[in-house]
Amino acid sequence: MKYNIRGENIEVTSALRDYVEKKIGKLERYFDAPPTSDVHVTLSVLKGLQNVEVTIPLTGVILRAEEKNEDMYASIDLVLDKLERQIRKHKTKVNRKFRQEGSLRTLFKENGNLFSQTNLEEEDDLEVVRNKKFTLKPMDLEEAILQMNMVGHNFFVFSNMDTQDVNVVYKRDDGKYGLIEPAK
Repeated sequence: MKYNIRGENIEVTSALRDYVEKKIGKLERYFDAPPTSDVHVTLSVLKGLQNVEVTIPLTGVILRAEEKNEDMYASIDLVLDKLERQIRKHKTKVNRKFRQEGSLRTLFKENGNLFSQTNLEEEDDLEVVRNKKFTLKPMDLEEAILQMNMVGHNFFVFSNMDTQDVNVVYKRDDGKYGLIEPAK
């Protein structure tokens, strides 16, 4: 794997870089062939917390995890645990949906100790416990943010009156807002 490691409000020392590469490199054992895409790692410090954000784009799936802790090395360890859980969940889903050869199923190794049948069943907690339907009112981004704050949620789905697309506005951990819109 190739690593793209950058720091925000923190200097990425060679020791920190080596630790990230060593830990994230452990994920290679779960793939049949090592991923050819870059692994994007962002290390940052915000409000006294050490934040690690890892994104691994793969064919048909993006592995992404973020973790905050008071210690940067602990954050890296925790983000590795999250990524391993994501691989396990994805493997369960792939095994269930794609039984034919040549599908996404071949992305992850079959015979690793991570993917024993018991582990796969333990991680299968993809139960939908609530379903809501609502009418999307056309509005601009500013009104959507106001609506989101009024209902007290950290995200809001709306129909963007400028583009006529369904968008999602969300509140970020830093107190600012993000917008998710479909790619064209």
